[in-house]
Amino acid sequence: MPHLRAPTTRRERQREATYDEIVEVSARLLAEGADLSLRAVAAGMGMTAPALYRYVANYQQLVDLVAFELDKAATAEWAEAASRFPEDDPAARLAVACARFRQWALAKPREFALVFANPIAEGDSDRRELLTLSTSGHYFTDLLWQIWEIYQFPFPSLDELDPVVREAVLDPLIPAKAEHIPTEDRGLLWVYMRAWSALYGVVTLESTGHCDPRVIESGQLFRATLLDWLEPLGLQHERPRIVRILDEELAVPGPS
Repeated sequence: MPHLRAPTTRRERQREATYDEIVEVSARLLAEGADLSLRAVAAGMGMTAPALYRYVANYQQLVDLVAFELDKAATAEWAEAASRFPEDDPAARLAVACARFRQWALAKPREFALVFANPIAEGDSDRRELLTLSTSGHYFTDLLWQIWEIYQFPFPSLDELDPVVREAVLDPLIPAKAEHIPTEDRGLLWVYMRAWSALYGVVTLESTGHCDPRVIESGQLFRATLLDWLEPLGLQHERPRIVRILDEELAVPGPS
């Protein structure tokens, strides 16, 4: 499962290399349109399915491992693309990252589905905890925090939130970099949840083809959705610049 500590012994390094190969083979199967299964992954690695059980005990563990690592790798690519803008320009970085997130989802819909449409059953606390470690969620919430530090956009106080929402922002069960956000400012996470729902919704519609193909190709629904959020995030005066950045990104050819 996801390893957050660097391996130190030779055995640990070998085990980590095996996990890397599991993810590599799984990603190849997804790209080829093949079924992702323990048997198929084992065959791709030249081992038996029982031998693979020493690393992933069942299919769900395989999915969770692969989803975590694909999300981590994809987020690194979005962050690298966004880094063409300086650290003190999180608004531009967010525009680029959102566009690259969409580009990845369109180019690799099966990876996107594995990472972001991987249901978690009620009461499955272990998998819920794993979700909270998602790299992309931490990256996007950190960008939102940086934007707020600069632009000071309004967000609801805890008293203004529905009790259920208040509990959710105080003890988030979503992937969010929130430990550094003061308790009294946790209403910011409600802004994030709503903004993420808008971004995820439009990208999911496009990635699954549940949208007019002409609109998908043009990127106009995605573009309009992001621009709708400029004012709530205090970025309305940045609109011409953000529009330019988005249009540049929408013109970037997707990965093969």
